[in-house]
Amino acid sequence: MKKIITLAACFIFSAISLSFSSIANANQCPDYASVENAPALNGPSKRGFRKFRNTLLSWFYEPFHMAHDAVVTTGQYATVVGKFDYDIVLHKDMEYEYVHTYIYGTGYSNWQYLGRYKTNSDGKIYVSVPPQVEGDYVVKMVVEGDLSSTQGYVTVVNPGRETVLFDIDGTLTLNDFEAVGEYFGVDTANTYNYALDVVQAYVDKGYQIVFLTGRPYWVAKSTRRWFDRNNMHPWHLRMNADSDNLLDMETEAYKTNYINYLKNNAGLNIIRAYGNASTDIGAYAAAGIPKSETYIIGKNAGDEGTQALNGDYSYHLFTVVQGTPYANCQ
Repeated sequence: MKKIITLAACFIFSAISLSFSSIANANQCPDYASVENAPALNGPSKRGFRKFRNTLLSWFYEPFHMAHDAVVTTGQYATVVGKFDYDIVLHKDMEYEYVHTYIYGTGYSNWQYLGRYKTNSDGKIYVSVPPQVEGDYVVKMVVEGDLSSTQGYVTVVNPGRETVLFDIDGTLTLNDFEAVGEYFGVDTANTYNYALDVVQAYVDKGYQIVFLTGRPYWVAKSTRRWFDRNNMHPWHLRMNADSDNLLDMETEAYKTNYINYLKNNAGLNIIRAYGNASTDIGAYAAAGIPKSETYIIGKNAGDEGTQALNGDYSYHLFTVVQGTPYANCQ
């Protein structure tokens, strides 16, 4: 009898241990709420610009600053690149000016100061973010000269976080991005029916969302506004950081390289990808995403063994997405 009780106790203890072990090893779900409920920032005092040229820019042109999002694994430093310029057309760089940087996110009760940086000849700063716990963070960048600002996002993951990847133009929106900024409706573009419902369904199921677009970095502000107008979480967003004009973009190679980074360096488990262009098909295949989980809409739907999305996302939402299991996260 004593042996039976001992064995039973061992069994119960093992079961509890396994349960706690499973909880401990489970990935955290994306933490959108912490970032989107950030308190007001008590930022720097306005001190004016160091260069009179930049004072003139701020007088006559709208700031069009932007920051690149970053995703890293726990224990790693993240580098968030800020780019500061003025005017939607000219994009005149704000050179050699000071920018104050702050971070807020998972587990924080107040903004934390990251430091004061000076832009280089390209109007860029490189903000070093110390290792953070698994979660999501916003990095705010405030220009000392006129208090204009921008922000980027840092996602910190444990390896294996389940992820769904989306192209934007011609995939979520009805048309491909063809030229500069708002001239072609970057921030007012219409979407396919039920496209945003599909994105939200994956968010509700706990998946990491990555928006990987061939848009050049200098339309980031318009792209963020597009997310805002459609009530979408605006990260993780990746735009072509190396493109100064559309003709220079080697879109397929750029997307392939970034997906490989997400998989091999950040440890994301990309379970499904959406696109519309032949470059999407090529990049997804080159990065090892199965054709059975590659969904293509538009004129290339079903090409090269991919899964066709016909017309819009309504049938797909109800037959595929809603039946997709919840992500393995808490």
